[in-house]
Amino acid sequence: MSLKSRPHSFGSIEVRAPLALPGQRIGIMGGSFNPPHEGHLIAARTALKRLKLDRLWWLVTPGNPLKNNHELAPLSDRLAAIRAMTTDSRMVLTSFEEQLQTPFTAATLAFLTLRHPGTHFVWVMGADNLATFHRWQRWRDIAATMPFAVVDRPGWHLAAMASPAARALARYRINEEEAASLALRSPPAWTFLTTRLSPLSSTEMRAKSIMAAPPQPANSLKSAK
Repeated sequence: MSLKSRPHSFGSIEVRAPLALPGQRIGIMGGSFNPPHEGHLIAARTALKRLKLDRLWWLVTPGNPLKNNHELAPLSDRLAAIRAMTTDSRMVLTSFEEQLQTPFTAATLAFLTLRHPGTHFVWVMGADNLATFHRWQRWRDIAATMPFAVVDRPGWHLAAMASPAARALARYRINEEEAASLALRSPPAWTFLTTRLSPLSSTEMRAKSIMAAPPQPANSLKSAK
């Protein structure tokens, strides 16, 4: 029985997504990356290697529907930060989701599979995302649209594997040793990838940045009123 619900709607048909060729294996790693850090880079490198991908797209989103976005840095700043930390030509930066006029992953992935039916896409997420995956809009659609890989994050392994989504999709999980075949499998199909862990967190990095910021002079505060 299909996991999918009713059809999605999209924004402009002029959306400029990166080049995707028939037969290619392309990983889609979406997120706000606010800011990007070593943990994200480890996940990207792990996905490229273990899933035998031709490309890994960093899909930088305009905002997260499940988070308060008042501390969200400008999209251009987040793209520049990722560009500064990536040197692998197989990693591609994109923010086309903004042109789709939707913040929801289910609609984004449906758009990609419709536009590029011959490309083998894989959604890549962190273990922290799997822990809350059941709260995403149409998360069952996501699982039914393309295979997905979950990359381990420090402190999240147990919560991720015990999550409602992981339990609901348990029968579709393949062994980590078979990860190289994931992109070629029909969804739903997923795997959990263990890897070197980084303790860095975007939330903690933002908090430290705010705490480290020098106080604004009193005369500057008055002039800003």
